[in-house]
Amino acid sequence: MKYLDCVEIIVEKEKYANEGVHKGMQGVIWLEESINGEWDVYFPGYGENSDIAEISVKESDMALLPNGMDARINESIKAQFDK
Repeated sequence: MKYLDCVEIIVEKEKYANEGVHKGMQGVIWLEESINGEWDVYFPGYGENSDIAEISVKESDMALLPNGMDARINESIKAQFDK
């Protein structure tokens, strides 16, 4: 993985959930280097919605999205947890 790659979270972890990030959410790698096997990932909101988070994610906890990301997915997943 590298800077500006689009990724999807493939696991549900309390560490990520505490920051509002859940399995299936999509983001973009936001720094040029990983630190101890973790990448800084930015999870945007869609349209006028607030951004969800910018957190460190273990490389093995995410999958590359070669065709880009869709922040509408993040809003849909977020709504499931905001109830």
